Amino acid sequence: GLNPLPEADPAVRAELDALAAARGWPALHAELARGDPVTAARLAPNDRQRIQRALEVLRVSGRPLSDWQTAATQSAHAQWPLVSLEPTGAQGRAWLHARIAARFDAMLAEGFVDEVRALRARGDLHPDLPSMRCVGYRQAWEALDEGNLAPLRERGIAATRQLAKRQLTWLRGMDDREVVAADAHDATARALAVLQRLA
Repeated sequence: GLNPLPEADPAVRAELDALAAARGWPALHAELARGDPVTAARLAPNDRQRIQRALEVLRVSGRPLSDWQTAATQSAHAQWPLVSLEPTGAQGRAWLHARIAARFDAMLAEGFVDEVRALRARGDLHPDLPSMRCVGYRQAWEALDEGNLAPLRERGIAATRQLAKRQLTWLRGMDDREVVAADAHDATARALAVLQRLA
């Protein structure tokens, strides 16, 4: 489930943006480390979106983000089983990389670049927004800025692989998960069987 976090506070975010402009995100990361060392330990010093949100939660609620997340995780684990679809075996990584490439190729074939062009043309979006920093969108925006779409496919696939690697690392930290081999020919049937057993 989603963590029941405090709502966003535009005034606090504006204050944090001003501080970051003056001192830099690594300085705000150091401030976060003093108030919420657990969250700071898992964030890079330049991860402005997550640093900003963690500091915002701390300032608005007086509680570290890690406290909110721990409480929500314990509640969710008490109610729902965790089933994780992960590539397995010797060929798991190659299978995943092939799927990522096929997915990005399909996005390109279905007009992804035109979609990003239309978003840019709206005039109310910019590359620093979280939505435009998503994997794929960031690389397409940069390629359009550069006026060169040739490296877009390679960059988009590489960024998606990095994201998948981070997601798998995160999942492997959950000891109570039930793993289903995503690369198995009968992955759907296996996942349904696990869910029926755990229900």
